[in-house]
Amino acid sequence: MDRKSLKKGEFEIIMKERNETMTIQELYQEIGGDYEQALKVLRMDKLIDKHIRKLTNNGVVDGLIGAGEGMDPTELYERAHAMKGVCANLGLTAMAAAASEIAEEYRPGNSRKLSDAEVKERIEKISEMYAGTAEGIRKYEAEQ
Repeated sequence: MDRKSLKKGEFEIIMKERNETMTIQELYQEIGGDYEQALKVLRMDKLIDKHIRKLTNNGVVDGLIGAGEGMDPTELYERAHAMKGVCANLGLTAMAAAASEIAEEYRPGNSRKLSDAEVKERIEKISEMYAGTAEGIRKYEAEQ
């Protein structure tokens, strides 16, 4: 079955009819993550599964979004740096890169390159990426 040729939702219906559940690799395909990177760091599917499920509850993204509301430089750096690490370890390279950009913007000793409005735009994009990732993770959890 070529998943890409199916309309949105058809793959999930077929999988449920076959009583098949989404694998961790399929989750990574769906959310645009780098499964191989996560495997290098966490070394086994069981740990990838455990930690990817925690992403929706650990508050790392919410912390960055909250820091963006107050625009406190120290808080923005710490929250973005934490998110970068979590996402990099999980192979969520696009979100890690986006968080890294914010962390570097506020790293002590670095000069600012972005306006506050540009930082807020980037945080909004992170929020959108996270929403799609969290949706995929919740769907994966529901199938397990």
